[in-house]
Amino acid sequence: MANLGYIQMVRHCNQNCGFCSNPETPFFHNIEQIRQIIDDFVARDYFGVILTGGEPTLSPILPDAIRYAREHGLHVRMITNGQKLADGAYCQELADAGLQHAHVSIHSWKHKLEDFLTGTPGSLAWAEEALGHLGQTSISVDINTVINRYNCDHLDENIAWFIKNFPFIRHFVWNNLDPSIGRATAHQYFTARLADLEVSLSRAMRMLHESGRTFRVERVPLCYMTEFAHCSTETRKIVKSEERIVHFLDNKGTVRQTEWGHLYADVCGQCSLRSICGGLFDRGQAYDPNELSPVFVDPRPIIGRIVNDLQSDPAWRVAKFKNLAAVPSAHQGRSVTGGELARPGKVQPPTGERLAEMLSDPKRRQDPTARDWNPEDLPEDGDEDAQEA
Repeated sequence: MANLGYIQMVRHCNQNCGFCSNPETPFFHNIEQIRQIIDDFVARDYFGVILTGGEPTLSPILPDAIRYAREHGLHVRMITNGQKLADGAYCQELADAGLQHAHVSIHSWKHKLEDFLTGTPGSLAWAEEALGHLGQTSISVDINTVINRYNCDHLDENIAWFIKNFPFIRHFVWNNLDPSIGRATAHQYFTARLADLEVSLSRAMRMLHESGRTFRVERVPLCYMTEFAHCSTETRKIVKSEERIVHFLDNKGTVRQTEWGHLYADVCGQCSLRSICGGLFDRGQAYDPNELSPVFVDPRPIIGRIVNDLQSDPAWRVAKFKNLAAVPSAHQGRSVTGGELARPGKVQPPTGERLAEMLSDPKRRQDPTARDWNPEDLPEDGDEDAQEA
């Protein structure tokens, strides 16, 4: 259906999130490689491309990549921490190049906590500036939030803050923490229990629903969001038979994901939503399968809601469904028993690809913070009043 390809433009960043799933590597793409990858997405009839990182705005060829993708008919999106977009002129440059949508990562409305989570003093103030600039362009905006131990108790407060201060934002995405890759493997203390996030997430989803906004939730099993099961990222991909190709700038290289099931407990076999649920995303063995429980609701209205939502989907023109008539029968998973501790989605190389080899820059410093861009108003570490402004 609405297949979106991912390109990591760079793998360094101007922030230092303790749970980052894509920490720094010395690799990058040049513009010739970017064009080759975009051509491949076009040949596969993909709807769009998401430019990510690291922090994609640190790539000097980002405007050129955006322009080329738009010229070839792709919907162009970007995942960013927003720090460089605090520069209004740069924000407008990306809009003029053709950027259509920005996913801005903000994890808490509390300034000091956001500084701690991003490892960067003043990060929320920059993001606020960025949202102000984005609101004056044609670029639409989502908010991405990684659910973790330190924000899981006030996800609803975050939403109330966004609605009050940035009412033009109409869509939100929560990504439950992946404890199996990146810095999170060494910083397991960032991982929240499912029970810790349940109430706050439920309130936040209800708040957005009642305000007429939309949202998606990734890596949260349906037994923790049954009322809004149609908003599960994995459930929607299962129903729509979507795939995802990601061009990583690390030893994973290029992967193509076609299955969206993860880990299941024995009790999941009794659950009526088992076949459309992504299960427990626990490749790092940080979550407890005992927190899973079966629910007993008819999955057909959930599938129907997802299908109906597609009528307003900008990718409706390329809809290619396989499993809309019934619950997907091919979606199989594994129990946690019998030594099966994890079940990643099927990852395989794309077929018929024209892929580029990653370049390496041995001269670039290996600084995990990589603060290549600092606004003049960067507060000093001890300037508490400036950080709270």
